[in-house]
Amino acid sequence: MSVPRQKLRVIGGQWRRRWLDFPDIEGLRPTPNRIRETLFNWLTPVIDESECLDLFAGSGALGIEALSRGAKQVTFVEQSAVAIEQIKKNCAKLNTKQAGFYHESAFSFLSNTHQLFDIVFIDPPFKQNLAEKVCDMLIKHSLLKDSAYIYLEVEKEYSLDKLVPTWQIIKEKTAGQVRYALLRPYSDPV
Repeated sequence: MSVPRQKLRVIGGQWRRRWLDFPDIEGLRPTPNRIRETLFNWLTPVIDESECLDLFAGSGALGIEALSRGAKQVTFVEQSAVAIEQIKKNCAKLNTKQAGFYHESAFSFLSNTHQLFDIVFIDPPFKQNLAEKVCDMLIKHSLLKDSAYIYLEVEKEYSLDKLVPTWQIIKEKTAGQVRYALLRPYSDPV
């Protein structure tokens, strides 16, 4: 049985205006173009040569956009077999070897990896209270480089106050039913 496909467009970088397929499966909602444009404007000074983690990768839109704009490596983590296979196909279509793929839950991946990341994209299913747990695991397992940034995309009603005092909110916006923010972990005082 084949899964219906939808399209998304890469907005900037070397693959600008390229169209990619993603599966039409329940709960999968790629980050809208306008939000991706804002996010990557925020990340412009730090995206080049960064090592990124795309948790709850879904369509792969955030990780592929990061690669298009100069990221050194993106690790895609997705629980859906159909979705991760499509991300692999899209990366092959773009002829990139700078991607790693993990078909497992975000929590399983974070519990077992030792890799450090410059940028982590967190776009979990809405209304399941997963964002705070993932952010806590990133700190607990020491998976962030010193200058790391976290991008968080949650439902509009989500209170970022849940993440304070562990995280510093650098930028924050809402668009439609989405709240999105760029965060950095607070460093321990010296």
